[in-house]
Amino acid sequence: MIGLLKKVFPSSNDRQVNRLQKQAERIDQLAPDMEKLSDGELRAKTEEFKARLEQGETIDDLIEEAFAVVREASTRVLGMTPYLVQLMGGIALHEGNIAEMKTGEGKTLVATMPVYLNALTEKGVHVVTVNEYLARRDAEQMGQLYEFLGLTVGLNISGLDKEDKKEAYAADVTYGTNNEFGFDYLRDNMVLYKEDMVQRPLHFAIVDEVDSILIDEARTPLIISGAANKSTDLYIRANQFVKMLTKDTDFTYDEKTKNVQLTEEGINKAENFFGIENLFDIKHVQINHHINQALKAHVVMLRDTDYVVEDGEVVIVDAFTGRLMKGRRYSDGLHQAIEAKEGLEIQKESMTLATITFQNYFRRYEKLAGMTGTAKTEEEEFRNIYNMNVIAIPTNKPIQRIDNPDLIYKTVNGKYKAMIEELIERHKKGQPVLVGTVAVETSELISKMLKKKGIRHNVLNAKNHEREAEIIEEAGKKGAVTIATNMAGRGTDIKIDEEVAKLGGLFILGTERHESRRIDNQLRGRSGRQGDPGESRFYISMEDELMRRFGSDNLMGMMDRLGMDEDQPIESRMVTRAVEAAQKRVEGNNFDARKQLLQYDDVMRQQREIIYKQRLEVLESENLRDVTENMIKSVIERTVATHTPEEEVPEDWDLQAIADYMNANLFQQGAISEKDLYGKDPEEMVEILFEKAREKYDEKEEHFEPERMREFEKVIVLRAVDSKWMDHIDAMDQLRQGIHLRAYGQNDPLREYQFEGFEMFEAMVAAIEEDVARYIMKAEIQQNIQREAVAVGQAVNPKEETSKPKRQPIRRAESVGRNAPCPCGSGKKYKHCHGR
Repeated sequence: MIGLLKKVFPSSNDRQVNRLQKQAERIDQLAPDMEKLSDGELRAKTEEFKARLEQGETIDDLIEEAFAVVREASTRVLGMTPYLVQLMGGIALHEGNIAEMKTGEGKTLVATMPVYLNALTEKGVHVVTVNEYLARRDAEQMGQLYEFLGLTVGLNISGLDKEDKKEAYAADVTYGTNNEFGFDYLRDNMVLYKEDMVQRPLHFAIVDEVDSILIDEARTPLIISGAANKSTDLYIRANQFVKMLTKDTDFTYDEKTKNVQLTEEGINKAENFFGIENLFDIKHVQINHHINQALKAHVVMLRDTDYVVEDGEVVIVDAFTGRLMKGRRYSDGLHQAIEAKEGLEIQKESMTLATITFQNYFRRYEKLAGMTGTAKTEEEEFRNIYNMNVIAIPTNKPIQRIDNPDLIYKTVNGKYKAMIEELIERHKKGQPVLVGTVAVETSELISKMLKKKGIRHNVLNAKNHEREAEIIEEAGKKGAVTIATNMAGRGTDIKIDEEVAKLGGLFILGTERHESRRIDNQLRGRSGRQGDPGESRFYISMEDELMRRFGSDNLMGMMDRLGMDEDQPIESRMVTRAVEAAQKRVEGNNFDARKQLLQYDDVMRQQREIIYKQRLEVLESENLRDVTENMIKSVIERTVATHTPEEEVPEDWDLQAIADYMNANLFQQGAISEKDLYGKDPEEMVEILFEKAREKYDEKEEHFEPERMREFEKVIVLRAVDSKWMDHIDAMDQLRQGIHLRAYGQNDPLREYQFEGFEMFEAMVAAIEEDVARYIMKAEIQQNIQREAVAVGQAVNPKEETSKPKRQPIRRAESVGRNAPCPCGSGKKYKHCHGR
């Protein structure tokens, strides 16, 4: 009856498979034509296809011919001719889907056809593997095929220098690991010079073992972290200095904006205290920043109102609820400044400099495809998050493996005893056994048991990739016993010979069910490749974690009532179904957790894309004057709007505060007075102040050659963007960690995170604009200006180093002090002449 229904109403997978099969048969029909071509003629097809693409054809128009070319080239170069099902898998990948193909069906070869076709666009294709051993192996093996057809192949592994990485990415086909591709993307968005970037725009990626990378690792973000270049000593010195200052004489405080700034008198005191010539010299950015934060800590932040000191730590008080927000820290060095003020130990700043999840990295590709032996159970997730359909491709030969029902024992001890007995029986007759474990500890425990019984065996728990592949390849030999964690050895086939086939093939012994059906299916799939015989069985106990978590009480009660001891198993399809139902529930919970993580990360994704896009524009731009002028105007508009609120009559406007801010941050002391603004409406004030700023900008331009002025702008903008963005990432991370507590107040934590994250981003943009405006208008331009990294990062997980951008200064000259005579010979002090 079911068979009849399937014929009347084929599933969507069946419809897809039928469509792919027809297209694969058309490719197959081109084989005789391709066989007639000489090697040279076959190779010339690559240039022919590229020419046709230039004339307006699309890669979809070329698919059948291109696949037929690769198939013939593969036969000649690798001695392997792709089967019909492999052609079907290749088409599914080209369409941006996931090809689910069982272990041993030759996925590595399947990828060559869509890789070749998409590489014809010359935009680069990335083939992503789970470890560097596989990346290197596939690049070497399949590289022969691509090079025969006139394409270039690159290998992107950790430890390469910038030039080698550039070369790897410039190739038509680039092999590498998910970690390395992701970290390179982050590092590219931290470089100080455009030519230091290594990646091209992300075009097409094929992800091998796609479920492992996009599902299992989706909750672990890639992080580049580092200690900010801020010494704790500077917080203490800035704190000592600020304690000597007097309000109104040395600094002004605006209650409304909570803005504190040094007066001319305060600036002179700072220069004397720190032994420097000019506080606004670009090399003293850190000192300036520390003084500002120390001022804020002393003047704005009040103990027992904004924060409390508890157990030697500064704890923030929520301004709205009055609750203590443990674990949260003020960003931008303010927390450390308060610690210095209170005489506490100053926490060293460790910062997240850049971060992205695999989910968001891989969604940046124009087109994404994947291959795995097991993806159907996660189909909903792949469709919802990555917009990829899972197409289960039939096997080339029918599967001969026998999958036995699970054996369920009352206790773990009973289970282990029975497993070892089964293993010894199989080993006696020479049948190879692969023992699959969920945890490393289990694999080590079983290894000890086998040692006591004198059985030689190999243990694999994903520590040494090169040795790992070797062990897995030997696991199908007569008498071999291999213990492996479920993830170990992925991507490597276990081959058996005729003698082993007669003994029943590879026996898979599962020590417990994993919480994901997919991982169990992967383990089973190690046996019975390409129509080989094989067998599998899982051993379960009522004390296993999965059984404890999901309804083992009833079964346990039944076993007790029947008086079963620990050595007696239950073999029941019903129990197996109950286990699978439990697994489905866990998978659902895990999917929800990953989906929630993505919703939170999407807030950062939008912000990251804005910052990275603008940063790239800064690196590529020849002239940033328009950008910096807009920032200056924005700062002026904000300051004027704050002090001239619509609800107040003009007589109540605080014009002095506007003048104080402008003199302290944009102009020299006394350049703007209250009188200049009196009687003007806000728009006129903005116009007057902006015009004055442009005049000062023009003066600055006149005294320096355009090239140095342009570089000066870049130095200022990059420094401001990088330092504020890195602080913002940190602040968002802290917000994220505490946001779930909002649920207790009947608030949706995600909505709160989105709302507050947006506000924090707006505040960060304003802080960038203020920094740029202040330094563009106040800082001296030295001969030796050069871009410097705000912090040096270290990739967290795996062992790698971020490249440190280095650039040699053009030439060096002594800086001029603000109170020294101006070098132009006018007789005025530098600050009143060319230092303005």
